[in-house]
Amino acid sequence: MYSSIINHINRFVPLNDAEVEILLPYLQFRTVKRKEHLLKEGQICTANYFIVKGCFRCYFVNDKGIEQTFQFGIENWWVTDYASLENKIPSQFYIQAVENATVIFIDKSISEELFTRLPKLERYFRLLLQKLNAASQIRIKYLYSFSREELYNHFSNLYPEFVQRVPQYMLASYLNFTPEFLSKIRAKKR
Repeated sequence: MYSSIINHINRFVPLNDAEVEILLPYLQFRTVKRKEHLLKEGQICTANYFIVKGCFRCYFVNDKGIEQTFQFGIENWWVTDYASLENKIPSQFYIQAVENATVIFIDKSISEELFTRLPKLERYFRLLLQKLNAASQIRIKYLYSFSREELYNHFSNLYPEFVQRVPQYMLASYLNFTPEFLSKIRAKKR
Protein backbone atom coordinates (compact mmCIF):
# COMPACT_ATOMS: atom_id res chain seq x y z
CA MET A 1 0.00 0.00 0.00
CA TYR A 2 2.87 2.41 0.74
CA SER A 3 5.26 1.30 -2.01
CA SER A 4 4.59 4.35 -4.22
CA ILE A 5 5.66 6.84 -1.55
CA ILE A 6 8.69 4.75 -0.54
CA ASN A 7 9.75 4.52 -4.20
CA HIS A 8 9.32 8.27 -4.59
CA ILE A 9 11.39 9.06 -1.51
CA ASN A 10 14.08 6.64 -2.69
CA ARG A 11 14.44 8.64 -5.91
CA PHE A 12 15.74 11.54 -3.79
CA VAL A 13 17.16 9.97 -0.62
CA PRO A 14 17.63 6.21 -0.36
CA LEU A 15 16.03 4.61 2.69
CA ASN A 16 17.19 1.31 4.13
CA ASP A 17 14.73 -1.22 5.57
CA ALA A 18 15.16 0.06 9.14
CA GLU A 19 14.39 3.62 8.02
CA VAL A 20 11.31 2.46 6.14
CA GLU A 21 10.13 0.78 9.34
CA ILE A 22 10.55 4.08 11.21
CA LEU A 23 8.56 5.93 8.53
CA LEU A 24 5.57 3.62 8.08
CA PRO A 25 3.77 4.33 11.39
CA TYR A 26 3.76 8.06 10.56
CA LEU A 27 1.94 7.59 7.27
CA GLN A 28 -1.84 7.72 7.06
CA PHE A 29 -4.01 6.58 4.17
CA ARG A 30 -7.23 8.11 2.85
CA THR A 31 -9.56 7.68 -0.10
CA VAL A 32 -11.15 10.81 -1.54
CA LYS A 33 -14.20 10.98 -3.77
CA ARG A 34 -14.38 13.09 -6.91
CA LYS A 35 -15.18 16.74 -6.04
CA GLU A 36 -14.41 16.12 -2.34
CA HIS A 37 -12.13 18.66 -0.67
CA LEU A 38 -9.04 17.90 1.37
CA LEU A 39 -8.97 21.56 2.36
CA LYS A 40 -11.35 24.50 2.11
CA GLU A 41 -10.72 28.20 2.41
CA GLY A 42 -10.74 29.27 6.05
CA GLN A 43 -9.58 25.90 7.40
CA ILE A 44 -6.09 25.40 8.77
CA CYS A 45 -4.13 22.90 6.71
CA THR A 46 -2.90 20.10 8.95
CA ALA A 47 -1.20 17.67 6.55
CA ASN A 48 0.94 17.22 3.48
CA TYR A 49 -0.71 14.87 0.94
CA PHE A 50 1.06 12.45 -1.39
CA ILE A 51 -1.14 11.42 -4.31
CA VAL A 52 -1.14 7.65 -4.77
CA LYS A 53 -3.98 7.59 -7.29
CA GLY A 54 -6.07 10.32 -8.85
CA CYS A 55 -5.86 13.99 -9.67
CA PHE A 56 -6.29 17.10 -7.50
CA ARG A 57 -6.47 20.80 -8.10
CA CYS A 58 -5.67 23.75 -5.87
CA TYR A 59 -7.75 26.85 -6.43
CA PHE A 60 -9.10 30.02 -4.89
CA VAL A 61 -12.24 32.02 -5.50
CA ASN A 62 -11.43 35.50 -6.79
CA ASP A 63 -13.28 38.71 -5.91
CA LYS A 64 -15.68 38.13 -8.80
CA GLY A 65 -16.67 34.73 -7.40
CA ILE A 66 -14.78 32.81 -10.10
CA GLU A 67 -12.69 29.76 -9.24
CA GLN A 68 -9.05 30.23 -10.27
CA THR A 69 -7.05 27.01 -10.49
CA PHE A 70 -3.34 27.53 -9.86
CA GLN A 71 -2.04 23.99 -9.40
CA PHE A 72 -2.78 20.41 -10.38
CA GLY A 73 -1.37 17.25 -8.88
CA ILE A 74 -1.39 13.64 -10.06
CA GLU A 75 0.16 10.37 -8.98
CA ASN A 76 3.48 10.73 -7.15
CA TRP A 77 3.03 14.46 -6.55
CA TRP A 78 2.52 16.20 -3.21
CA VAL A 79 -0.23 18.74 -2.60
CA THR A 80 -0.78 21.06 0.36
CA ASP A 81 -1.10 24.71 1.37
CA TYR A 82 2.35 25.40 2.76
CA ALA A 83 1.53 28.85 4.14
CA SER A 84 -1.36 27.48 6.18
CA LEU A 85 0.48 24.29 7.14
CA GLU A 86 3.64 25.98 8.37
CA ASN A 87 2.12 29.11 9.92
CA LYS A 88 -1.06 27.53 11.29
CA ILE A 89 -3.17 30.22 9.62
CA PRO A 90 -6.50 29.84 7.81
CA SER A 91 -6.04 28.77 4.22
CA GLN A 92 -6.91 31.04 1.33
CA PHE A 93 -7.22 28.00 -0.93
CA TYR A 94 -9.16 24.85 -1.71
CA ILE A 95 -7.69 21.43 -2.51
CA GLN A 96 -10.22 19.32 -4.39
CA ALA A 97 -10.19 15.87 -6.00
CA VAL A 98 -10.78 16.08 -9.74
CA GLU A 99 -11.39 12.32 -9.82
CA ASN A 100 -11.69 9.56 -7.24
CA ALA A 101 -8.36 9.43 -5.49
CA THR A 102 -6.17 7.92 -2.82
CA VAL A 103 -3.64 9.85 -0.75
CA ILE A 104 -1.03 9.09 1.86
CA PHE A 105 -0.50 11.94 4.25
CA ILE A 106 1.77 13.06 7.04
CA ASP A 107 0.07 15.05 9.76
CA LYS A 108 1.89 18.27 10.66
CA SER A 109 1.55 17.56 14.38
CA ILE A 110 3.91 14.58 14.08
CA SER A 111 6.18 15.71 11.25
CA GLU A 112 8.83 17.29 13.51
CA GLU A 113 9.09 14.06 15.50
CA LEU A 114 9.42 12.15 12.23
CA PHE A 115 12.17 14.49 10.96
CA THR A 116 14.06 14.04 14.24
CA ARG A 117 13.85 10.27 13.99
CA LEU A 118 14.50 10.20 10.24
CA PRO A 119 16.59 13.24 9.21
CA LYS A 120 16.76 12.06 5.59
CA LEU A 121 13.12 13.09 5.22
CA GLU A 122 13.98 16.71 5.91
CA ARG A 123 16.43 16.55 3.00
CA TYR A 124 13.76 14.86 0.85
CA PHE A 125 11.22 17.62 1.49
CA ARG A 126 13.85 20.33 0.98
CA LEU A 127 14.71 18.87 -2.43
CA LEU A 128 11.00 18.70 -3.32
CA LEU A 129 10.44 22.31 -2.29
CA GLN A 130 13.42 23.43 -4.35
CA LYS A 131 11.94 21.69 -7.40
CA LEU A 132 8.52 23.18 -6.69
CA ASN A 133 9.96 26.68 -6.38
CA ALA A 134 11.92 26.33 -9.62
CA ALA A 135 8.82 25.10 -11.45
CA SER A 136 6.79 28.02 -10.08
CA GLN A 137 9.39 30.50 -11.28
CA ILE A 138 9.37 29.00 -14.78
CA ARG A 139 5.56 29.00 -14.86
CA ILE A 140 5.49 32.70 -13.96
CA LYS A 141 8.02 33.41 -16.73
CA TYR A 142 5.85 31.54 -19.25
CA LEU A 143 2.73 33.41 -18.13
CA TYR A 144 4.47 36.71 -18.86
CA SER A 145 6.34 35.78 -22.03
CA PHE A 146 4.23 33.27 -24.00
CA SER A 147 1.20 34.11 -26.07
CA ARG A 148 -1.91 32.38 -24.84
CA GLU A 149 -1.73 29.85 -27.66
CA GLU A 150 1.97 29.18 -26.96
CA LEU A 151 1.14 28.69 -23.31
CA TYR A 152 -1.49 26.06 -24.12
CA ASN A 153 0.78 24.27 -26.63
CA HIS A 154 3.67 24.23 -24.17
CA PHE A 155 1.49 22.91 -21.36
CA SER A 156 -0.21 20.26 -23.50
CA ASN A 157 3.17 19.02 -24.80
CA LEU A 158 4.75 18.98 -21.35
CA TYR A 159 1.75 17.47 -19.50
CA PRO A 160 -0.47 15.59 -21.98
CA GLU A 161 -1.94 13.55 -19.10
CA PHE A 162 -3.56 16.68 -17.66
CA VAL A 163 -5.13 17.67 -20.96
CA GLN A 164 -6.81 14.26 -21.07
CA ARG A 165 -7.80 13.99 -17.39
CA VAL A 166 -8.80 17.49 -16.37
CA PRO A 167 -12.13 19.09 -17.35
CA GLN A 168 -11.72 21.85 -19.91
CA TYR A 169 -13.00 24.61 -17.61
CA MET A 170 -10.34 23.71 -14.98
CA LEU A 171 -7.58 23.64 -17.58
CA ALA A 172 -8.76 26.99 -18.94
CA SER A 173 -8.75 28.42 -15.41
CA TYR A 174 -5.21 27.15 -14.79
CA LEU A 175 -4.00 28.78 -18.01
CA ASN A 176 -5.98 31.94 -17.21
CA PHE A 177 -8.24 31.52 -20.26
CA THR A 178 -11.96 31.38 -20.66
CA PRO A 179 -13.26 27.92 -21.59
CA GLU A 180 -14.45 29.40 -24.89
CA PHE A 181 -10.94 30.61 -25.77
CA LEU A 182 -9.52 27.18 -24.95
CA SER A 183 -12.13 25.59 -27.24
CA LYS A 184 -10.97 27.86 -30.10
CA ILE A 185 -7.32 26.88 -29.56
CA ARG A 186 -8.20 23.18 -29.50
CA ALA A 187 -10.34 23.54 -32.63
CA LYS A 188 -7.33 25.02 -34.48
CA LYS A 189 -5.22 22.00 -33.61
CA ARG A 190 -7.67 19.51 -35.15
